[in-house]
Amino acid sequence: MDNNFKTLLGTELPVIQAPMAGVQNSALAIAVSNAGGLGSLPCGMLSTEQIISELELMRANTNKPYNLNFFCHTVQPFDELKQKQWQTRLRPFFSELDSEFDESKKGSSRVPFSHEVADAIEAFAPPFISFHFGLPEPSLLKRVKAWGAKVVSSATTVEEALWLDENGVDGIIAQGNEGGGHRGMFLTNDITTQLSMACLVSQIVDKVSVPVIAAGGIVDRNTVKSAFALGASAVQVGTAYLLCKEALTSDLHRTAIKSSRASHTALTNVFSGKPARGIVNRAMIELGYMSELAPSFPYASIEMAQLRSLAEQRGLDDFSPLWCGQNTRGCKEVSAAELTLSLVE
Repeated sequence: MDNNFKTLLGTELPVIQAPMAGVQNSALAIAVSNAGGLGSLPCGMLSTEQIISELELMRANTNKPYNLNFFCHTVQPFDELKQKQWQTRLRPFFSELDSEFDESKKGSSRVPFSHEVADAIEAFAPPFISFHFGLPEPSLLKRVKAWGAKVVSSATTVEEALWLDENGVDGIIAQGNEGGGHRGMFLTNDITTQLSMACLVSQIVDKVSVPVIAAGGIVDRNTVKSAFALGASAVQVGTAYLLCKEALTSDLHRTAIKSSRASHTALTNVFSGKPARGIVNRAMIELGYMSELAPSFPYASIEMAQLRSLAEQRGLDDFSPLWCGQNTRGCKEVSAAELTLSLVE
């Protein structure tokens, strides 16, 4: 175990709880931070008001370091024609559920980091910020670092890691292909470039000047030890926390994770427009795992979120993004503190 994780994370333990939008709020992050790890709050789907509210809860309930996570994707213009094609493809599913899609919706809750968001969080002087899909533009990055915040971002290829190193990050999250949720890809859209955690970490550690955080398939102390053996300074763990008491994982999602279905996950773009790993369900099978019809991120989610809501009201997870990594062995219905400590006992 490389002690430079303490310089980077400011924590007692070399464990980052992966930010998981949609299945957690500050409660999970607070529990992990108080246990000695680095709790993370996903902010990419929150309004500035919601971010402030969650930060106030963080400040009131822990004096330990925590991480704020943001998307920094380039927003593509809304493509009316592409959206119509997507709606046509999804229409039979809406009919099956005795409903129609709401054509008036043209936006998404997923927004990139901006100066407006920076204005909202600056007074809190967050100690640690992580980004997904690259980095924000230079003036924004400079502003964040001026607060004294440590900055890391996800790399899914060696090329992305080198780019991040050259552009001023304090650490690099090597996101292995086996990890659940959205891939942090930003220099390529080709999913065949995606490597396993072991391959990625071992290729990155000798080529960058900053600490490497291993992510993907890490669920217990044995997989943590394996990551350190590869040269990682810390680990980021997501899937293992999905069944924890503080997580907001839905009953349908929890049931899928605890079932044999969890052994079959795949990358798909049908829920958001970007590749993400989840448990295979009807939407992925019938629409195709990587659909050319899916609008660009995040517009594919407009209609899919409506379908999800309609199906879940009937107890169906057919159109739910069941984000999950390939290794669910460490998923336990325990407190987040107990799980965090078990990773490094």
